[in-house]
Amino acid sequence: MDVASAALVNLGRRLQEEGYRFVTVTPETHRRVLQRDSQRGRGRARSLRDVFGWNKPFAPALLPRDMLRFLEAAELYTRERDLLRARVRFSTVALPGSPPRLFAHSGFPTTEADAVFFGPDTYRYCALLERAAGRFRHVVDVGCGSGVGGALLAGRSAGDEPTRIVLADVNRRALWFARVNAEIAGIDAEIVQSDVLANVEGEVDLVISNPPYLRDDAARVYREGGGAYGEGLAVRILREALARLAPGGRLLLYTGAAVVAGEDRFYDAARPLLEAAGARYDYTELDPDVFGEELDRPTYASVERLAAVALHAQVR
Repeated sequence: MDVASAALVNLGRRLQEEGYRFVTVTPETHRRVLQRDSQRGRGRARSLRDVFGWNKPFAPALLPRDMLRFLEAAELYTRERDLLRARVRFSTVALPGSPPRLFAHSGFPTTEADAVFFGPDTYRYCALLERAAGRFRHVVDVGCGSGVGGALLAGRSAGDEPTRIVLADVNRRALWFARVNAEIAGIDAEIVQSDVLANVEGEVDLVISNPPYLRDDAARVYREGGGAYGEGLAVRILREALARLAPGGRLLLYTGAAVVAGEDRFYDAARPLLEAAGARYDYTELDPDVFGEELDRPTYASVERLAAVALHAQVR
């Protein structure tokens, strides 16, 4: 492990020791909170949550010396006169019956082309996996981002052999964070740079994915889903998973769906693939209205809403 990775792992572990917790919100909510706090004279960080959750600027003396040393070694900060600002965030995921897990991801704002996302979609995705994943031998987290999906499912073996967890992403920055987060969590995961399943080897009995599902003018990897409304990558993941899954294997896909004149455009594309494969499936709308601000963009001029949806499919 390189110096920067090891430093970030150590920083994450120290935050865990301090009992750090933070729930990451949407970019728009984050922006509004920072704006409000600045207007009220609270623009400077006063706590670990301010530094590593809200990414407010902070005086170096605010952090314990070892934390500051780890942040500097990871090279994930910027200088703003006499203050510093972290370019990494740490978020916690707490599911029923499990201790909180800590995950590092990109700092705010996520404007870089290779930024690694974490937010409300991530929490809905984790809740879906907790309810529906079951046990398995080989799971592949496609478009793993921070690696949260695979990390939460580690240890759910269907037999005597350890669970094989593959964290796959086309984005090198995502794989870097995924490797760090696996180390913080103490799990054994294979990190694979792969465009969907192209570079993943072996028989797969569970594919999980929370892919980008928007159209993005800046073509940021974590947002750009392709297709007419952002559904393109999710449809491709479905197609490749149906072809690669072992008999009885399953796909758990969390994504977004553009609804046009009452019609779900992702489901319209997915249904023929599922029926042609003879797959059993369940399709659920989890949230009828997400990222409403996107509807102001010309791409979504005909879209009445964006919904968060879950597809659970099993091949025969």
